[in-house]
Amino acid sequence: MSANLKDRIAIVTGGAQGIGLAIARSLHEAGARVVIGDIQPPADGTIANHELDATEEASVAAFFAHVCQSLGRPSVLVNNAGILYSAPLDRLTVSEWDNVMAVNLRGPFLMARQFASCCAARDKPAIINISSIEAFSGNPDHTAYMTSKAGINGLTVSLAIDLGHRGVRVNAIAPGWISTEMNEGYMARVPDRAKAERQLCDLHPLGRTGSPSDIGDVAVWLASDQSRFVTGQVIRVEGGRLARLSLPAAFND
Repeated sequence: MSANLKDRIAIVTGGAQGIGLAIARSLHEAGARVVIGDIQPPADGTIANHELDATEEASVAAFFAHVCQSLGRPSVLVNNAGILYSAPLDRLTVSEWDNVMAVNLRGPFLMARQFASCCAARDKPAIINISSIEAFSGNPDHTAYMTSKAGINGLTVSLAIDLGHRGVRVNAIAPGWISTEMNEGYMARVPDRAKAERQLCDLHPLGRTGSPSDIGDVAVWLASDQSRFVTGQVIRVEGGRLARLSLPAAFND
């Protein structure tokens, strides 16, 4: 049985590109009426969008007022918008730290609070936060990002507890390496790209990295009635990367 989101109204923050756009497309294909909230218009002109700065309380309120007036009461919220700064601790500025926390944590908090005030239990409301495997195991120089994503996991559980009696399910998706514009930028800077891609795939028991649609499909499931008894969970979608411990390369000689 395929997930059916017919006539559900879904909001996706940060949906102009990458994982957010893939989620918006997947929800749309499942029958939902999707509105992307972003500070820039999406590359896909077939999906409705409205300007949103999720870090600003007034912008969030205006965005929800627009959605309710133009489409109706939303029943799905995907908190996808996020940013990353890569810098050693001694070069990470307070401004950069605050900016990451504003986008990655305050934004989901403000969006969830507004969503909870206007959704209705009979619409089977669902909040889906986008976390990261870096909430569990990280990379160097990602202090603010890792901290914010660990915070998203805590926010997810807390919201699931506090909103459960109102019929709101709250879960998170923690993607691994997904082929997005941001990760493409990393690969473009590697001298031997082909070698790097082979090594990256080898880190995953499934033998490949992820595509944005891999995340979109899980988001559809979490938004649908097929996951009706699932809440407070952080679902890792990472091809098994964290399941296998790394060993010294000399062990394979």
